[in-house]
Amino acid sequence: MDIEFVRNQFPALEREFVFMDNAGGSQTLKKVAERISGYLLHHNVQLGASYQVSREAGEKLTYATKQVSNFINASRPEEVVIGPSSSMLLRVLSWCISKQWQEGDEVIVTNTDHEANVSPWTDLKDKGINVKVWKTNPESLELEISDLKKLLNKRTRLVALTHASNILGSINPIREIAKTVHKSGALICVDGVAYAPHRRVDVRKLDVDFYVFSWYKTYGPHLAVMYGRYHQLYKMDGINHYFFTKKDVPYKFQPGNFNFELTYSLLGIIEYFEEFFKHEFPKEKKVDFQEKMDKIFELISRHEERISKPLITYLIEHPDIKIIGRNTADREKRVPTISFVHRTLKSNEIVEKIDDYRIGIRFGDFYAKKLIEDAGLKEKNGVVRVSLVHYNTPDEVQRLIWILKKII
Repeated sequence: MDIEFVRNQFPALEREFVFMDNAGGSQTLKKVAERISGYLLHHNVQLGASYQVSREAGEKLTYATKQVSNFINASRPEEVVIGPSSSMLLRVLSWCISKQWQEGDEVIVTNTDHEANVSPWTDLKDKGINVKVWKTNPESLELEISDLKKLLNKRTRLVALTHASNILGSINPIREIAKTVHKSGALICVDGVAYAPHRRVDVRKLDVDFYVFSWYKTYGPHLAVMYGRYHQLYKMDGINHYFFTKKDVPYKFQPGNFNFELTYSLLGIIEYFEEFFKHEFPKEKKVDFQEKMDKIFELISRHEERISKPLITYLIEHPDIKIIGRNTADREKRVPTISFVHRTLKSNEIVEKIDDYRIGIRFGDFYAKKLIEDAGLKEKNGVVRVSLVHYNTPDEVQRLIWILKKII
């Protein structure tokens, strides 16, 4: 992978600072910023009017949502709901879908998820919905499908879980889990926030009912997207004004509409991956969009595995350090979000020492509070988290290792 081509697309990387808190928010593509600026300067009008500029703005946003739909391989653009954050979109989903449920129906959440895909469901207890918790194996901190099967029954309406843990980095086998959930007659809702920056999101291949992720962690603006199967979205009541009907998908889930300039800027992300493909595979001319994305994310995953391996190896070999999650860089099993604790030092003490070296990493629970509590890591002030993405370099990783050797 041509790392220089990649880094040249991100203006923030020109400064002498190493960004390794990417799971908290990635750096933004230049193309995204240009799209935001272009929309605001030339098309900043309300949609739906008959005059030319309004028509043009509408066409541009329709095109942008179609491209987003294509990016995640949805069946149709109406399956794409745009919102301000993953937390809000999941909250909207819980409000709307729970209107179809009866007292005594059940939802299953996990103790490994970011709270964004937990609280919207546990709060339904007030409506008489029973909530069960699918807990990780306390030794491996992995979710086991055999444990899920014990929780499923004919009253289960939905299972909510993460695609990749924002602490462990572990990738859950979503397609296999979806098959189990659907066999029981329930729906599956996946938080892909920690997965989407690293791997291809193909909602049809995953066979999920709902899938949510944030663009500001995927090289774009502070905006999020929720995929939902059309027939599921259609039969729900929305939260928009009373005169919108069931057929007004996805607008009935977008009160006040989506943010125009930020939605339009998502084209910059898709254009980046398109140009990335042309740069890396110049001889491959007759390749459809889905295959292009598969090839690019395969390239990205290989690079991420290569740069994370030295760090994971160092952490494994250090006698006072314990990795929280899988002790492997295998791209099939994890993304390069790597968390650890020290035998004697608290996590904040390590991070605060690293701050002086102009490297951005982080400590804490990262809103996956139940996982930190159940793993007994609260007294450590959570974990030290190093979260890499494909614009990070081997040299940056080696620099971090050198600093860790100095301070611990």
